[in-house]
Amino acid sequence: MSAKVTVRKFDAVIVGAGGAGLRAAIQLSEAGLKTAVITKVFPTRSHTVAAQGGVAASLGNSEEDHWHWHMYDTVKGSDWLGDQDAIEFMCRKANECVIELEHYGMPFDRTDNGRIYQRPFGGHMSNFGEKPVRRSCAAADRTGHAMLHAMYQRNIKANTQFFVEWMALDLIRDAEGEVLGVTAMEMETGEIYAFHSKATIFATGGAGRIYYSSTNAFINTGDGVGMAARAGIPLEDMEFWQFHPTGVAGAGVLITEGVRGEGGILRNANKERFMERYAPNAKDLASRDVVSRAMVTEINEGRGCGPNKDFVYLDITHLDPATIMKRLPGIHEIGIQFAGVDCLKEMLPVVPTCHYQMGGIPTNYHGQVVVPGKRTQNEIVPGFFAAGECACASVHGANRLGTNSLLDLLVFGKSAGETAVDELKKSPKSHKELPADAFDRTLARLDRLNTQKGGSNVHESRLDMQRSMQKHAGVFRFDNLLKEGVQKILDIQKDVQQTEIKDKSKVFNTARIEALELDNLIEVAVATMVSAEARKESRGAHVRDDAPDTPERPNGRDDANWLKHSLWYKEGNRLDYKSVNLRPLSVDTIALKTRAY
Repeated sequence: MSAKVTVRKFDAVIVGAGGAGLRAAIQLSEAGLKTAVITKVFPTRSHTVAAQGGVAASLGNSEEDHWHWHMYDTVKGSDWLGDQDAIEFMCRKANECVIELEHYGMPFDRTDNGRIYQRPFGGHMSNFGEKPVRRSCAAADRTGHAMLHAMYQRNIKANTQFFVEWMALDLIRDAEGEVLGVTAMEMETGEIYAFHSKATIFATGGAGRIYYSSTNAFINTGDGVGMAARAGIPLEDMEFWQFHPTGVAGAGVLITEGVRGEGGILRNANKERFMERYAPNAKDLASRDVVSRAMVTEINEGRGCGPNKDFVYLDITHLDPATIMKRLPGIHEIGIQFAGVDCLKEMLPVVPTCHYQMGGIPTNYHGQVVVPGKRTQNEIVPGFFAAGECACASVHGANRLGTNSLLDLLVFGKSAGETAVDELKKSPKSHKELPADAFDRTLARLDRLNTQKGGSNVHESRLDMQRSMQKHAGVFRFDNLLKEGVQKILDIQKDVQQTEIKDKSKVFNTARIEALELDNLIEVAVATMVSAEARKESRGAHVRDDAPDTPERPNGRDDANWLKHSLWYKEGNRLDYKSVNLRPLSVDTIALKTRAY
């Protein structure tokens, strides 16, 4: 491959064209800034398209609701690991962002009086945890699909420049630590470019493909997170991964929580509604980590379904077929295509499946990337922003509530865009000169792939990583398995550092793309396993068998020692920690208590 790197200049470069990237791009382009969006797939095929159930906002269209109740639910859902300033910001901005989306032309379902239709979702309650509330604004069960199309069209109107089927490779930082853009590969030609920018926004989504069973698309390879780690940015709270309760057994395809919001019931082999045992108040609409663990417990105790007793059933056969076809048409289709089941007549086989990354690149609620510095634990990295699943604001803490993910995309995509616009408009500046070694890391990685002989197989190394993550860092976590997992994943990391590709061609070389994606996945996997082994408590989605439930440590949570964010650094494979922000912006702190539903 040629070592020649072509440089292109923009006011702002956004990596990722899902919900967060498109929302940030709207803000920048409509402000008249020259904006580039780099994306591996066409924008409307970004993984936000897979979001089904809705976007959370306390509109109160069907019953009374309030942003403060939403904030309480989100803090509680996070098991108090969420930063309360960011959570308040998100919940207060929710209505504004959803109504903006409506004005962009998003086709929300409607109530009889013409308002946006809202359905209940797990963990969303009225009056500070009293009973489930209708808060999820939905477009049938294709909310993410509708959202992407509405925002893509708005970006076309605003003249955003898209680079489709391009892969960002590495961050460019100067000696002072300022981010000056990214290097990227055009897949069609294999040529390398530098996108030189005044503001760089990462919106690259999650990395669910580190697990063997995942609801995530094959493109969800943690590219932004891997790039940040290689550039010296720590990764925050990577031990926390959400397993969605209802992935299609054997396929992993997502069955939205909206099914339970519309009245679906989880049943074991005895056809018993077992969630009443684990969450007597919220039942099937408890938060996702609670429901997932309940399902795994039923399976482990012999009440699983099927010949291998390895899944449970999701039952909607009692619902009106007209309601299902109106509110859940995609689920009806998924059941037929991936489970061979007509959900109008039969129950759907489901099992917890890796779904969402709670951790990521550390940011504040303005979307600015922050790292520990000499003066404060949250010093801003100049020129660098992140939003969406690749970022950690931290609004989800140890466990995300359903439909808060699409809200996260909207609120923090917009916030990152607004902050970047303010910075570039208030202090106009020319492009800083790129450092002499700006492209060295990228060219070295590509050169290694082109010259590697007798190396490891990309597919086999990826499979080893996925199976190791599934076994050692799953729904329940065990001390000995975590210790074994750390050593195992570090061994796999050595294999990944010497992967070999047989195809050395340049044009649409998917073998090279997959090897480069694996470079990012392994960073995420190591960060996850090391962070999980080190956290000696249970909190949210991270549940250890050696953290017993006692009065001093309810549900195994140890606030005295572990009410803190973890920070994993690639250099030295080391961990550091920073405190959780328990101070909201304008209301009283939501005090620590035992989390129960």
